[in-house]
Amino acid sequence: MLKSMTGFGRCEVQENGVKITVEMKSVNHRYCEISMRMPKKLNFFESAIRNVVKKYASRGKIDMFITFEDENEGEGSVKYNREVAAQYVKYMKQMSEEFGLPNEISVTALARMQDVITTDETGMDEEAVWSLLEKAVSGACEKFSETRLVEGEHLRQDIFEKLDGMLEWVSYIESRSPEIVKEYREKLLAKINEVLGEKSVDESVLVSELVVFADKICVDEETVRLRAHMKNMKDTLNDAVNVGRKLDFIAQEMNREANTILSKANDLEVSNRAINLKTEIEKIREQIQNIE
Repeated sequence: MLKSMTGFGRCEVQENGVKITVEMKSVNHRYCEISMRMPKKLNFFESAIRNVVKKYASRGKIDMFITFEDENEGEGSVKYNREVAAQYVKYMKQMSEEFGLPNEISVTALARMQDVITTDETGMDEEAVWSLLEKAVSGACEKFSETRLVEGEHLRQDIFEKLDGMLEWVSYIESRSPEIVKEYREKLLAKINEVLGEKSVDESVLVSELVVFADKICVDEETVRLRAHMKNMKDTLNDAVNVGRKLDFIAQEMNREANTILSKANDLEVSNRAINLKTEIEKIREQIQNIE
């Protein structure tokens, strides 16, 4: 199914006192660019997180925000090192006697000495954290992918409507071309009669002039190719995934045909329709930039 490159997803997972929240959003981008903001302790999992995200998105600038809360953080054992404390006391007494200074050491001051009191914090269980983190990332990616699919369907419908409107203008241009030649013949005859009066006109000269004119304004090849490109675009929108680049190429070819039609136009109505075609094609190209 067609996917937009605009999306948003959020998932929160909590288990055994640990809560992980993942939020992600994206906009259009030529490639898949993933930016992450998360606690340093989760940096170890960055590569694995990217691998999960790439299962859900192949293009787009994706920003991810990950928060980590651990109620168990800080838990651990406190250890009193008596031998270290005894050495501090011994040398402080020695210093007091040698320099004649009062020994005013207190328990509080002694406890602050390096290595007298130590704590052994519980280490992070990487396997358990990844299990929870993967669940949160996958959940956010699924919701993120859903919003991209919904937006992609809106884009598909809108582009279809624009293509159908363009087909009407193409049909008008095709039906108008013979009328332009007919009107030119009448204007040419009127001009010749005005100049020559009642003198006869060489029919072969008139026919030759009309053939040259008809060839100059003929856009049959352009309209046939334009119709083919429009059908190709519809088929691509319906049947494929990851088609943004292909659709952009088709739109470029459509614009090329519309330019040629406009350059050949020798009629105000045809010119107006050709301008309308170019305008709609440009709108379609802007929308295609947001398709994955």
